[in-house]
Amino acid sequence: MPSPLITLLTDFGARDPSAAILHGVIAAIAPDARVIDISHEVRKFAIRDGAILLWCALPYLPIGFHVAVVDPGVGTERRPVALRAGRGDVLIGPDNGLLLAGAERLGGTSEARLLEAEAYRLPTVSTSFHGRDIFAPAAAHLATGVAFDALGPAIDPAGLVPSPIPEPVVEPGTLRSAIVYVDTFGNVKLAGLRADLEAAIGPVTPGDRLELTFAAHDDRPAEAHIVAWRATFGEAEPGEVLLYEDSYGRVCLAENQGNAGTDLGLSDDRPVSIRRA
Repeated sequence: MPSPLITLLTDFGARDPSAAILHGVIAAIAPDARVIDISHEVRKFAIRDGAILLWCALPYLPIGFHVAVVDPGVGTERRPVALRAGRGDVLIGPDNGLLLAGAERLGGTSEARLLEAEAYRLPTVSTSFHGRDIFAPAAAHLATGVAFDALGPAIDPAGLVPSPIPEPVVEPGTLRSAIVYVDTFGNVKLAGLRADLEAAIGPVTPGDRLELTFAAHDDRPAEAHIVAWRATFGEAEPGEVLLYEDSYGRVCLAENQGNAGTDLGLSDDRPVSIRRA
């Protein structure tokens, strides 16, 4: 039998010892577990960024126990939870919307538990480091064979805080979307999948010209850009802005060998409408 798998995603960064401490807590409880770091470089306090990264990563990881901590409400009345997904995984973290999109990608949330059992926490629980004191220990105990229902009382999944990732609005001839994430290359991920875009405007093929209208946002006025749909970056000239389906099926705006987010002045939450030019 393969060793149980635990994954970690946080906004802790690499400078401080927090991420290593999670590894240490897990090793002390479940020394045979394999641990994969999805990322510890989620933008600070950016719950939706963490949710997007889980949504991207989890379908490509083996069934396991997935700890996610982007938790600006740590120590408040926000609930520590564990979600059982349809595929068989368990997602562990704060009830702030962080876990739900990832769980949906794994078959949806079939059961949810509050992490209240003292036996599966550290002996002392701080008000500021629940990743160490509650979430990592819960995952490690599950990896040793502790039953999911031993973690605490069942709660209604319908009462969980909703995902912060917005859904697009499909209209005849228009997809109404928004910027949900800008990656390290400056590629701008939008709300919605290629299927949503094609439901709105029909099938898209390389070279189709599309108009993206960005609403006024922060100190930026409304503006429109006409770009081509591309199947690959290689179809675009260096510096050309393109719209494409990223490797996760999401509609994405990019600049070939450039940084679309910076060069176009685009930032999170800005609404955008897409239609044929």
